[in-house]
Amino acid sequence: MSRTAKSLIVVGAIFTLLASYTAIATWRVQRAYPPIGQHIEVQGIRLHYVDVGKGPTIVLLHGANASLRDFSTSILDDLAINYRVIAFDRPGYGYSERPSDGWPDPGRQANLIHEALRIIGAEKPTIVGHSWAGSVVLAYILNHPEDVQGGVLLAGAVNPWKSGVSWPVIAAGVPVVGEFFSATIVFPLGQFLLDSLISGVFYPDTPTPDYKTKTGAILALRPGAFQASAEDVRMLSKYLENQSSRYGEIEGPILLVTGESDTIVPAWNHADLLAKRLSKAKIVELQGAGHALHHSRTTEVVRLISNFVKHR
Repeated sequence: MSRTAKSLIVVGAIFTLLASYTAIATWRVQRAYPPIGQHIEVQGIRLHYVDVGKGPTIVLLHGANASLRDFSTSILDDLAINYRVIAFDRPGYGYSERPSDGWPDPGRQANLIHEALRIIGAEKPTIVGHSWAGSVVLAYILNHPEDVQGGVLLAGAVNPWKSGVSWPVIAAGVPVVGEFFSATIVFPLGQFLLDSLISGVFYPDTPTPDYKTKTGAILALRPGAFQASAEDVRMLSKYLENQSSRYGEIEGPILLVTGESDTIVPAWNHADLLAKRLSKAKIVELQGAGHALHHSRTTEVVRLISNFVKHR
């Protein structure tokens, strides 16, 4: 047997082991962090959500590499004292299905959420979105202006950017190679990088105690979830070139909560530019806060959202 053939056998064995490890690890993680809510089918897509509390409706939408647990471990319970709070796993994240017929852009995700809320019986909600989901909040308002009270963006991404995306995000989008990469390398490598990635999201704040465990952050390393998040991040900037041209149509109230030290979705390229275009937009900058402001400044964020809803 030639040296080349032996090398190929070794490489094949390594990747077989990595794929097996990923499959087993995915099964174990899902056992450790099962669904915590209900499912509803919308346009053939099963969406996972939690629905708690009574009062005016607030809908919570998480960012990339996350799930609704990002809210169940931060602001959801405090808001549910006075409001009906519904948090969704966006399509492809947590335990919500991803459409198989193409990328579910912010507009389509907004329409799926809108239909789900109609079926659930939640009328005219206030939509709250963190990070990537800021684009979904604005898409919801643009698509369904009569069916929403207002929007709250927590470090929301709303405009295109020029800095590009990380190499794993790019790799995940390469035909065939991307799926292979996600099914073999992402989970074992991601476990070693997860703590530093979380620290980067919180910076300059320190991650809250047991954040990784409580939020089930490792769910994002599952092949399907990673593919969904990578696609969302890779496609968003181009999409926002068109959506941002329509922001002048927004007439309702918008609250923009930003972290002074957020370098992931910096206010100068997102909240600040949006506020200049919308007469009813208000910006609140949390001093010293990073991107995970609903975790590091939970009490303040709950107060801001509550006051916003009360005055609608």
